[in-house]
Amino acid sequence: MAFLTEKKNVLFIMGATGTGKTKLSINIGIQFPSEIINSDKIQVYKGLDIVTNKVPESEQCSIPHHLLGIIDDPDYDFTVNDFCKKMVETIDAIVENGHLPIIVGGSNSYLQVLVDDPIYAFRLKYNCCFIWVDVSLSILFPYLDKRVNEMVEAGLVDEIRDFFVPGANCTTGIRRAIGVPELQHYFEIENVKGIDEGHKEKILKEAISKMKENTCKLAENQLLKIDTMVNKLGWNMHQIDSTKVFEAVLKGENYQQLHQEIVVKPSLKIVKRFL
Repeated sequence: MAFLTEKKNVLFIMGATGTGKTKLSINIGIQFPSEIINSDKIQVYKGLDIVTNKVPESEQCSIPHHLLGIIDDPDYDFTVNDFCKKMVETIDAIVENGHLPIIVGGSNSYLQVLVDDPIYAFRLKYNCCFIWVDVSLSILFPYLDKRVNEMVEAGLVDEIRDFFVPGANCTTGIRRAIGVPELQHYFEIENVKGIDEGHKEKILKEAISKMKENTCKLAENQLLKIDTMVNKLGWNMHQIDSTKVFEAVLKGENYQQLHQEIVVKPSLKIVKRFL
């Protein structure tokens, strides 16, 4: 029992893409002495900040963020072993600082290995609290479509164009990010003379449509993984339903107060009890 008292606390914020995990991690991070660790296997790469939806430094509220944009080589294969090793090193350094590590991101298959693989003995070393930010797919899908449109308006196409390499492998490294493989064909024909501009425009629209489709598929797969974690692996998750917040966002209504009431306040209560 003496060993158990030495276990350190780690908070996980989970959920499908676009559900507001990052925002919640910062809302919690400003209330407790804590540091945030990215657990998105694409955000570990440097570059493509719009595409990978990295939180800008201006929105980090002076909370230390780790494992964001740490890999320079876009083709490097960041494996689950790399992830777990970096994660454990970072958690231990944060705990050493007397701070709470908040792990946030959607790479659930990597997180499952970290927490459940006996090689890391994670649950023997750490008390885990899991908050799952959930949004009904019927509301999340139109929101994700809207978010892709906003990313395009923010310069997503130009950002990927700068990264474009003809014939590049889009199955490894940062080029796996949704948006890069979908736009590959468009960039291959963009500057080819003799191809009708209307055809190019059609290819671009199709690529953006495919991005939306693949983002929704990613969200579905992430939720299936969480379902497995809860119902087959026995992970004890605190589910926070943020659907009403996203309904307000889609209607163009002010959602900030609603977000405080149904997402932030219940989450803070959970963390206070945990600590």
